[in-house]
Order: sequence, then structure tokens, then C-alpha cells
Amino acid sequence: MPPFVSVVMPYRDAAETIEEAIDSVLGQRGRFALELIAIDDGSSDAGPALVGRAASRHRALLAVASPDRGIVAAIQTGLRASAPGASWIARMDADDVCLPDRFTHQLDRIARDPRLGAVGTLVEAFPRDGVGEGLARYVAWLNGIVTPEDHAREIFVESPLCHPSVLMRRDALEHAGGYRDVDWPEDYDLWLRMHSAGYGLAKVPELLVRWRHHADRASFRDPRYSLERFRRAKAAYLAPDLRRMDRPIAIWGAGPTGRRLARALEVHGVRADTFVDIDPRKVGRVARGARIVAPGALVRGAHTIVVAVGARGARDLVRSHLDERGFVEGVDYVAAA
Repeated sequence: MPPFVSVVMPYRDAAETIEEAIDSVLGQRGRFALELIAIDDGSSDAGPALVGRAASRHRALLAVASPDRGIVAAIQTGLRASAPGASWIARMDADDVCLPDRFTHQLDRIARDPRLGAVGTLVEAFPRDGVGEGLARYVAWLNGIVTPEDHAREIFVESPLCHPSVLMRRDALEHAGGYRDVDWPEDYDLWLRMHSAGYGLAKVPELLVRWRHHADRASFRDPRYSLERFRRAKAAYLAPDLRRMDRPIAIWGAGPTGRRLARALEVHGVRADTFVDIDPRKVGRVARGARIVAPGALVRGAHTIVVAVGARGARDLVRSHLDERGFVEGVDYVAAA
């Protein structure tokens, strides 16, 4: 029996792009069954009419109306409407475009590794005039993370998967608790919970999704996507990991990035007794009740080190320094900014 993929696509006021998105999903090539569930999240434009007309022509397209309650409620509505036999859940946004072999490659990748809970793809951010320097850096970082080991290493740095590029095992999604309406990004929350539950994350190392950006995108408007909310999310899931390591905590970075993460961890009962910094003007001082030391003062096994540095390129420099001294990432230190 061929795999069955249920594609969940919430939308709101997407009349200009939704037909292209639908065509790119329904035009997928491969040996699998597919349904596309388009959930109207309170649109006021012609989007629902366009979806309705498309649904009358395509049996694989299901049009669903949802009250204006936000993306998480819309996704949950789509999941409830999905076919019980769909073992694979994919996400898609109404302003993005799938390349024709997206699901074929994703199904092949995830089926080869039973540890994986979710598989994304490399993405292209477009149009070019909508992609600023910060977004371009994020996409380059995102596309450089491919293997399960890459994702585990970077999970507390930023959200390592582009949400509309993801294919998931339905049972992994359900075991991790599904989508939750939380105070930070719903997709990052899900990846963190999958990671905590022991599922691997990975990507097909091919560009298979075009990721459209515009000023009205939720990530630019919704306060849940702010840097502060991302920090709260990672602290909520990093804190239990740090407690399990059962060692004093040292935060590498006595600047604003490190101190803000320290404050977020303190909310969850994890307090650093040491900060590490290369600035000689800071060494010997105290921040948030913790001493500030130079990198040379670190001894392997004495602390779990949380790398929280904000300057571009600084994280890789810290990793190189620690690796050269025999510290092991994931055992002795974790990157979290």
C-alpha cells in the first residue's frame, strides 16, 4: 500500500498566492497518495472562493472553514479533518511553492531512518527584494543544517526547520503532544518537544520549497516571534537538560545575550554560578551574582557550559576553542545563541 501524505495548509487572505501553492502540492510526483487540506482562518478576501473552485476540480483537495482563532487552531482543525490512514503529515503555507519531487524525497529520507520524527528541505527565500540581510543569514544557517546530528547540535540556537517545508510521522507528532498554542512560536515549540522526546530532525539536502516573504508575514507582526519569545522557548526546554547534566552552570557570554538567557533560565530554577568572557575589562567582575572568568579558567567536567554569544561568528570561535581543549559538545557544552 503506498504511503498516504496529508498536507495541512492554513491560510488567511491569501488570494494572490494560494492557487500557485495548491497547484504545487497537487502537482507532486511520486508513488504515494496525497490529500491537501486548506483551512480558511478567517479570510476576508477571495481566497476561500478560489479554494472552493479548486476543490470542485480536485478530489484530493478538501476545503475547511475555521473561525478566526489563529494558526495553531487552524492546524489543529486540519489535522482533525485529515484521513485516519494518513501516516505522514506535511505542512504547507498558502504563499509558498513546492518543487514537484518534494514529498518523494522526504518520504524516502524519513523512511530510511526510524529515529526521525520530522524531515524538512532546503529552502529558497523569495522574492529577492523581500529578503533582508538578517533573513538571508538565517536561511544560509538553516540550509547548512542537514543531518540529525546537525539539528541536535543547533536546536537551542534557533528554530532549525522551516515550518512549511516539513514532513512528519503522524505518530511522532502525536507522541510529542501535537501543536500547542503557546507564548512563543508554535513550530519551534514542536521541534523542541520532538527533540526532548528523543526524535531526530533532519533535512533532504535539496532545495525543494520556495519560501515567500512579505511585510504581512506573521513572523514579522506577531509578538510570539520576537527574540525574547524565542529565548523563553529555548530556556523552557534547555533548563531540564541542564538539570539532568547535574553540574554547575557556566554561561559563555557576559554581554546582553548571555545575561538575558541567564535570566530566562532562572525562571525555570537554573542559575549560573559563572560567566565566561574574553573581555579583560569584565573578568573579575560579577554579573547576576555570578563571577566572570576568562576562558582559561574553565576546567572540563567542572561545569556545563552554555554558549550564549551574539556577535556574528562568535559561536563558531567559541566552539573551536572548546573543541581544541577537549571539551565535547553535547556533553560538556551546548550552544544556545
